[in-house]
This record gives sequence, C-alpha cells and structure tokens, in this order.
Amino acid sequence: MQKPTHYPKHYCGVFGVFGHPNASELAYYGLYALQHRGQESAGIVTCHEGKFYKHHGMGLVPQIFTDPKTLHDLVGNMAIGHTRYSTTGSSSLRNAQPLTVDCARGQIAVAHNGNLTNAASLREELEERGLVFQTTVDSEIIIMMLAQPQNGGMPSSLVNTIRRIEGAYSLVIMTEKELIGARDPHGFRPLSIGRTANGAWILSSETTAFDLIHAEFVRDVEPGEIVIINDQGLTSIAAFPDHQKRAFCIFEYVYFARPDSILNGHSVYEVRKEMGRQLAREHNVKADLVIPVPDSGVCAAMGYSEQSGIPYEMAFIRNHYVGRSFLQPTQLIRDFNVRVKLNLIESLVKDKRVVIVDDSIVRGTTCRSRVKTLKEAGAAEVHVAVSCPPHQNPCVYGIDFPDRSKLMAANNTVDEIRKYLNADSLHYLSQDGMVKATSQPAANFCMACYDGKYPVPYDPLLDKNIIERRKRHTQTLGEAATRENKQISLLQV
Repeated sequence: MQKPTHYPKHYCGVFGVFGHPNASELAYYGLYALQHRGQESAGIVTCHEGKFYKHHGMGLVPQIFTDPKTLHDLVGNMAIGHTRYSTTGSSSLRNAQPLTVDCARGQIAVAHNGNLTNAASLREELEERGLVFQTTVDSEIIIMMLAQPQNGGMPSSLVNTIRRIEGAYSLVIMTEKELIGARDPHGFRPLSIGRTANGAWILSSETTAFDLIHAEFVRDVEPGEIVIINDQGLTSIAAFPDHQKRAFCIFEYVYFARPDSILNGHSVYEVRKEMGRQLAREHNVKADLVIPVPDSGVCAAMGYSEQSGIPYEMAFIRNHYVGRSFLQPTQLIRDFNVRVKLNLIESLVKDKRVVIVDDSIVRGTTCRSRVKTLKEAGAAEVHVAVSCPPHQNPCVYGIDFPDRSKLMAANNTVDEIRKYLNADSLHYLSQDGMVKATSQPAANFCMACYDGKYPVPYDPLLDKNIIERRKRHTQTLGEAATRENKQISLLQV
C-alpha cells in the first residue's frame, strides 16, 4: 500500500479595521482569533495621515508582536492584517503579508486569502511589460495590477483587476483613505463585515474575531462583491452582476473554520455536530464508547454519541503547549511526535469497543498511530468514523494537498485504508450526508476534493511553488542563452 506523506494545511486569515483610534490593537486581536488559519507568518499595516506603517515576521502572532511598543508605533485609525500559510510561494519573510506598494495613485496594501489559478500566466504578462516582482506569492500579482495607472480611479481599477484574476480570493485592501473588501464571484473563501460600538468598520475572514473585539456582525461580503469603506460609509459594487454559480469551500465546515464562527448564516459548531449525527445514521457501529480526536473531531463525536446513544468520553487529552522541539526524539521515546500532542487515559478504553471520530483522513499516518495507541491500551475493538467523504482529488483553491499521489483515498480502497490503519472498521460520511448537515443546497458548494468537479478550470501542473519553478526555469533558459551567445562570439573571433 502506498503511504501518502502529506496532510492539509490551513489557508490564510485576513482582517481589516477602519475608523478606530487603536486600529493596530484591534488588528492584533483579530489576527489572534484567526491564528488557526495560518501559523507561518503574520503582519499588520496601518495608515496615519497618508503614511503607511508596517510590521511583519515569521511565526505566530504573539511571537511577532512581542514588544508592546511595536503595536504602539503602528499608528493610525486604519489597519489590515494577515496570518499566512503558504498556498502559493514558499514560507519565507519576503512572502509574508500584507504586501505594500507605493505607486502613482498612492500607497496600497493587500492581504489575500485564497489561491489564484491563473497566477503564472498573469505574472508572465506583467513581467513582459517590465514589472519587477519582489516575492513569489500570487498575491503580489493583485497589488501590481491595482497599481497600474487606469482611467476611473481605484473603483475602476478594482473591478478590472478582479475580473482578470481567477480562482479563490477574499481580499482586504487598504489605500490612504479607504478600506476595501472583495470576494471572488464563486465565494470560495469567507469574508464578513462587522462594526464596533463606536462605529468602526471591521472586515474579517471569520466572525469569531468579532466576538473578541466586541464587534457586531453586520453581514457577509457577497460573492463577486466589492465593498469600499471610507469617511462617507460603506459602498457596494457588484463586479460580477450576472454570475450565479456559487462554490463555497465545504471543507470550511468540516475542518478549517473555528467552531464558534458563523459561515453563510450557519453555526460551524452545529453543522459539525450534525455531520456526526448523520455519520451515526449512516453507520450504526456496535460499540461501548465514542471518543474524538481533539480538537477537530470533538463536535462530530458529540453528534455521533447523541445520535447513536453510545457514551462519549474525552479519552485523548491534548497538550495545548506543544511548540517546536529543539531535541530530536531518540529511540527512548520513539513515538514522541504522536504522544506529545495527544495522551490517552488508558483506563477509559481498556476492554471497550471504541469508535474514534475524526474530521478527515488525508495521509492516514496520524490516524494509524491513534489506533495503535488504543489497541496497546487494551481496547477490545477500534472503529474509525470520519465526518466527511474520502479526499480523492487535489485542491487548487487554497488547501495544500495539490497532488493525488499524496491523497490516501485516491490511491487505495476503503478496505485497504482500514487494513493500513489496523482498524476493525472504517466508515466515511457520504457526500450527500455531508451536504445535508449544512442545511444548504449542494449547488452552493465546491466539493472538488471529493467529487473532482472543479468550478474554475486550472492548470494540472499548478502547485504552491509554480511561480518559483517558472522563475528557475526562466533563469536556466537565460543562462543557456548567455552560454550560446558566448560560443557564437568565440566562433566569430
């Protein structure tokens, strides 16, 4: 059996503030609430009297903004922020967002959540026009296009730009006078509007950030909509008035979003519990105990327990203080990487038939270790229940599993996966059951990772490093041309 060696990572989180005297502080707390969407880098850009102030770094939000003076120096009543996991471009400081540019129409800052499917071709087009890129992220293409001089000012430039880019994007943009939010016409990624008690406007990837800063949810930015916020209030532009097809990423409900967020008017917590209930309706396993894989499997396990009547126990205890280890595990602790995150209360599972509930299985190695731990602790039977269908196709809209060879279910049958996990049984939620749990029509969602139906065409060679590979290829061609010219010169001599 093939052993995939990859698992999905988060997308990114974007946040914006307009009209608050402590905009940077609100942005900091907003990014803190969105930390689950990206842990590689983060940054904040503020605007005060037409001047931008920026701070960004690698790591988690509190690791980057350790000195209170840092936030104090980010002055202004406007701010945008970003937490990043790299979906296009490698993990490095130069690729950290928000990105900024100083151009003829003034300063612009952009924070992008999503993945552009036509990034390479657009970048090549811009480079042929003489533009020089500083990063290898697709987000820089957006800011370069916005910076181009056009008739009609920023609104016209915005509309023209987002009509050129393809794929998934929720954008938070800041100019010297405005805060702007935009979503792609399919609405792949979430973006919500909130407002504080003092009237400040907030844009956020998820509504959970509103709770932390005591902001009220106003509404979602609609797919294909641009919202422009300035001293006159909020203006809406429908950039794709005739576009009807929706394709919200259903994996937001399954795994990515925080359970205390509201997406498309539906509680993520309640949807995940209903996925667990539906899983129990579809697969009635005879067992003594239901246990979740913390934290992502907790809601579904609760729903499974309620529907099946099987008692629920938190047998796996998560260590919330796991950081980067500077010592490599030795033979003394062979399974350090597994046990350091989750530890089992063995007395709860000894001689019991156990159903372990998780949100997804992508590569399977972690799930296999959980099954092994349960059996070593004396569990009589271990049944694995998964609250989504098998992942069989790559995602090109922001989840970092773009290669079918790295997806266990794309290369193995359910029974082969069960044998690899060494589980007594393995059960996946059906696609119909997953959709039913959301209480929304199937036509509202992108489910390409399950069914292979891609709403936006893509290059099958697309992956997160495509721009860097193309750059290396161009450099190689240039070096070859230089060598050839030298040889011609020698022959002429």
